[in-house]
Amino acid sequence: MEFTFDLNTIWFILIGVLLTGYAFLDGFDLGVGAIHLFIKGDNNRRISINAIGPVWDGNEVWLVTGGGALFAAFPHVYATVFSGFYNAFMLLIFMLIFRAVAIEFRSKQPMQWWRNMWDRAFSISSILIAFLMGVSIGNIITGVPIGPDKEFAGTFLGMLTPYTIMVGITTVALFMMHGSIYLTMKTEGDLHETIRTWVNNAIIFFVIMYTTTTMATLIYYPNMTKHFVENPGLFIIAILNMLAIANIPRVIQRRKDFFAFLSSGAVIASLLVLFAIGIFPNLVLSNPNPEYSLNIYNAASSQKTLQIMLTIAMIGVPFVLAYTVSIYWVFRGKVKIDSSSY
Repeated sequence: MEFTFDLNTIWFILIGVLLTGYAFLDGFDLGVGAIHLFIKGDNNRRISINAIGPVWDGNEVWLVTGGGALFAAFPHVYATVFSGFYNAFMLLIFMLIFRAVAIEFRSKQPMQWWRNMWDRAFSISSILIAFLMGVSIGNIITGVPIGPDKEFAGTFLGMLTPYTIMVGITTVALFMMHGSIYLTMKTEGDLHETIRTWVNNAIIFFVIMYTTTTMATLIYYPNMTKHFVENPGLFIIAILNMLAIANIPRVIQRRKDFFAFLSSGAVIASLLVLFAIGIFPNLVLSNPNPEYSLNIYNAASSQKTLQIMLTIAMIGVPFVLAYTVSIYWVFRGKVKIDSSSY
């Protein structure tokens, strides 16, 4: 299908922007959680949590906004995915709640067993959230069983295939890299130097998983490359993605942590752009009956609804962006532990 810049496509892009914003922002929160147990010492772990403390809940606003936009623009997708993936989404929501409780409760009591318990809860929930998000993306690539009534006909265990598990692990690796780079910006002293040594290991882990997953995608799901074959100019996005990955160890070595963080964010954004181009115009691919796939046209709200909601989005999204920027500006700089810290 040829690209047509209409309201349906605009909403496809807008939802992609919102979910990319979530992945960029909450991605480093999840990455910090994933490496949290590697950090030794109670004070150092408190620094780790307080590095994301002022921003983690605000970052989740982007996920809520993206979900709301999906409901408004493509209600059939919202209904099919949220009902069909019910067990997976309930597990995801449970882990999001568990992570929040772990952050808030961790330092409420001085006992070591108490803090160790919540440290494990924080780390495990962060890893599972990232993994489940990756599994969801993997299932969109592979396709899921959808009937003519737009109902999901699969099972929770059916969503866990070698390929989707691989995408889930790759997502965990990506966020671990993103989170470790973020911690280098927010820490100092011995902890900073320790985390700096972890960044290269996280990069290696991500590159290995990314390369393996990309090879598997090209071999088993060539439909993801269709638009790139038809429009060779789109390959520039893949090149930019590779350059962003290569730039991270270069700037880390030069101790330009902020630029490494931007490069890591560029990797996340470019990967999601590649994913979006690969599935366009589909939102949920039906497998083995592709004629039942949900796309930006057969799953969309009316044109009037899309127009009204676009007007509301143009008013609301700048406020979300302004709030996000202001919070990061207020809490910029290195983390200092005081009586108000977690």
